[in-house]
Amino acid sequence: MTVSQQVFLRDAMRRLNLTRDVFAGRIGVKRRALDTWLLPEGSQEYRSMPEVVGRFVTEIVENDALLQKYAQRAQSGPLRNRIAAEGKHQLLSVDQFTRESVEDLFRVADQMQPIARRQKVSRVLEGAVLGNLFFEASTRTRVSFGSAFCRLGGSVCDTTGFTFSSMAKGESIYDTSRVMSGYVDAMVIRHPEKGSVAEFARATNIPVVNGGDGPGEHPSQALLDLYTILTEFSRLGKLLDGAHIALVGDLKYGRTVHSLIKLLSLYRGLKFTLISPHGLEMPPYILDQASTRGHVIEQTHSLQEGLPGADVIYATRVQKERFSAEELEGYSPDFQVNKAIVDACCGPDVIVMHPLPRDSREGANDLSVDLNHDPRLAIFRQTDNGIPVRMAIFAVLLGVEGLVQHSLRDVTWSPPSHVGPDDSVFHGLD
Repeated sequence: MTVSQQVFLRDAMRRLNLTRDVFAGRIGVKRRALDTWLLPEGSQEYRSMPEVVGRFVTEIVENDALLQKYAQRAQSGPLRNRIAAEGKHQLLSVDQFTRESVEDLFRVADQMQPIARRQKVSRVLEGAVLGNLFFEASTRTRVSFGSAFCRLGGSVCDTTGFTFSSMAKGESIYDTSRVMSGYVDAMVIRHPEKGSVAEFARATNIPVVNGGDGPGEHPSQALLDLYTILTEFSRLGKLLDGAHIALVGDLKYGRTVHSLIKLLSLYRGLKFTLISPHGLEMPPYILDQASTRGHVIEQTHSLQEGLPGADVIYATRVQKERFSAEELEGYSPDFQVNKAIVDACCGPDVIVMHPLPRDSREGANDLSVDLNHDPRLAIFRQTDNGIPVRMAIFAVLLGVEGLVQHSLRDVTWSPPSHVGPDDSVFHGLD
């Protein structure tokens, strides 16, 4: 087997569009046995899959008619060409993706998991330099992109804020982009104005990734959010098709939900419940895109009305930096997702997500900290998934995804078995 056992099995389930329970039944094994085969090799409960099972799964996949669809798609060219923006290898919007290309990217992310989990090392981007240009405050996104690039062997040059940029001296976006292109091999750009990252991209031929453009989009966040939903659903034995997704909070200015609902719309038969204060509803053009694909969309201003039956609760903080203080009046404690409302309205397998940062100060009414030790809270598994997904983005845009598997070697240090103190229950079970 040229790929890890975990990647092989997850890829087979994706291709056949089966939950873990159904897949286990189809290959004639107990669900618990399948779970141990899907663990990373370094996990305590990891077990090697019997060779006969590997041959049987291969036979099922190779003889399934769905595989022909994948084979035909692979013949259409490299993934980076299929998601290109205006003929360039850049990631500016989730509109560049189809369901097939998203799932192809996630197969690359699966291969990155041993590196992200600090079990393996790869140097496929050795010598490459990333320009991390963040003209708006960021911690998670900036460090996540930098870490992803470094874990593939590259190096990073950072700049943060307008104050430390030549743009403070009046330099144009075009000049900044063109100059930086002579210094680095790829750029990640965050800018407070919608459409500004696309302007950077037009001035260069090197890969550009949109790290967030004001109230516009945040494609890499949406990709890691979708990857998290799919991996959590896999653990719970669910399929995304037909799921109920509740989006809560500032849906007008929250760029993460703008990208996520468009990406989720690539799947089939979803129900979206949009819960927001008055004046902070989802923009109509995004609703139109989702509704034309046959999804059910409901809007409400009440958590009690919108949360029952939800498979996923995706909470967002109010984007205070994007509008005036008087517009905050409707953002009351009634919109805070906390343990009491989740217990009252949802089941034990609901997934609670948030793009972070969340405002944990008293009176902020953001996602409550009383869910911190609740296994339904997936926000830290969500941020962890940002590393393999962003590694996959870089590998695809720079054309090295086919080299990763053969470049892996063991780490020389001793990483912790679990990054966070509450992670042990879920370690590897994705």
